[in-house]
Amino acid sequence: MDYRPAHIPIAVGLARGQQFFELVDARRSVRMFSEEQVPIEAIELAVKAANTAPSGAHQQPWTFIATNDPTIKHRIRLAAEEEERENYEGGRLPPAWRKAIAPLGTNSDKSFLDTVPWIVVAFAQKSSNLPDGSVQKNYYVNESVGIACGLFITALHTMGLATLTHTPNPMAFLTEIFERPSTERPYILFPIGYPDEFCSVPDLVRKPLDQALIRFPAGSTE
Repeated sequence: MDYRPAHIPIAVGLARGQQFFELVDARRSVRMFSEEQVPIEAIELAVKAANTAPSGAHQQPWTFIATNDPTIKHRIRLAAEEEERENYEGGRLPPAWRKAIAPLGTNSDKSFLDTVPWIVVAFAQKSSNLPDGSVQKNYYVNESVGIACGLFITALHTMGLATLTHTPNPMAFLTEIFERPSTERPYILFPIGYPDEFCSVPDLVRKPLDQALIRFPAGSTE
């Protein structure tokens, strides 16, 4: 049977929209995590939510790899810090980028990768191996995986969990550690857990609506 979207009265829809905005407006990226354990069911639910994302030709070109193994997490930390030292101390980051991230106070120390209960890496599938042995090219991969990751983050926040979109550059070491095929590339590394008791983040101000939304023609209301 074909899927038919339900019609939701506008008053109900607006109320739900306001509740959703208030929920996601409280989300922040976190780099200080508690060691409190997170059940695998939470990771599974977040990936289920990510799987609802629209994708080019409905190819769903993503793979989420999850680990809570201390040895693997430590390998990831060491490899990430090696790359980040080149970025921060080795001068690989251009001056404009250094200036842009300065208010965030980030550096090459990624010790949270040892502390956090889970690390999940989203891989983008440039192509897919079909059951008959042939290879299928995937379309709109970056757009599709980006949307899926947004839903993944939102699902985690809904469950009271914190994360960070960590993208140590380059990230080829993740392909090696997780033994992924050449048809995939690392997209985002997500450390996932509860915020540490003493966690604090910069009090960032988000772009106001009048800068994010333009009505055209000016003054239109319908």
